[in-house]
Amino acid sequence: MSQHVRARSRPSGKPRAVRRSPRVALAAVLGLVTFTAGWVYAAQDPDQAAGPRPQARADSRPQAEDRAARDARRAAQQAAERAAEEAARQGLSGVSDQTRARIPAESRQLILVTGKAVDSSESTAAFYTRPAAGADWVRAESWPARNGANGWSTERTYGDLTSPMGVFALTDAGGLLPKPPGTRLPYDRDNGFVPSGLGVNGESLTGSFDYVVAIDFNRRPGTSPLDPVMPDGEDKGGNIWLHVDHDGPSQGCVGIPKEAMRKVLETLDPAAKPVIVMGPEGF
Repeated sequence: MSQHVRARSRPSGKPRAVRRSPRVALAAVLGLVTFTAGWVYAAQDPDQAAGPRPQARADSRPQAEDRAARDARRAAQQAAERAAEEAARQGLSGVSDQTRARIPAESRQLILVTGKAVDSSESTAAFYTRPAAGADWVRAESWPARNGANGWSTERTYGDLTSPMGVFALTDAGGLLPKPPGTRLPYDRDNGFVPSGLGVNGESLTGSFDYVVAIDFNRRPGTSPLDPVMPDGEDKGGNIWLHVDHDGPSQGCVGIPKEAMRKVLETLDPAAKPVIVMGPEGF
């Protein structure tokens, strides 16, 4: 008999079972559980996976001064929005509450002359109507305009080359030419509507008084624009008219294009109590 003991034969194709320690098996299971939990957490919170978020500092909130400035800006913005809404509701922009309050409630036609600045002779004239007293004003047309060479004043004096600021009735008209068809204001056609001399800048005044509408400043309503009477005294000056523009500043009147004057005369209706509201922006 051989001195070596022969190994027992195993069934063909079956590997021999490898016995593992219980500690090794437990460690493998715990590792698998930890890996799976970490993967799920990272999938649910990508920000945490990318790294910790910086914490907001307590002193990052606005300080008292910053909040006060912010509140002041917000209040100013809200006030401006309310003013814009009110102007839009009334349909008149660039007019103060005080001036708007002076517009007669019964007036349904209005010419708004808005100057670029208190010392400017350049302005814009716009024609407004409203269907009834208290209703919103609706702008129909607008035109470039010129006013006094030295701008505007509330206390006008003769020869100061300013146009009077305020709200004035429009009651009487006239001119060198026949009245346009449809004119309803009292119209005085007279050869006296011929200007003398030259304009402030030396320009010709020919044709300036072809059509005029008297502005009821220091005059007697119901009379010709040529009426010389000045109820408040000659020191304030008079004969302030809406007339044909002569491509230059005036001594106190308001000039608009000739076709615009025709349109005004064809449209103004004494029954609508027309007025002219005139002054610099925001007056």
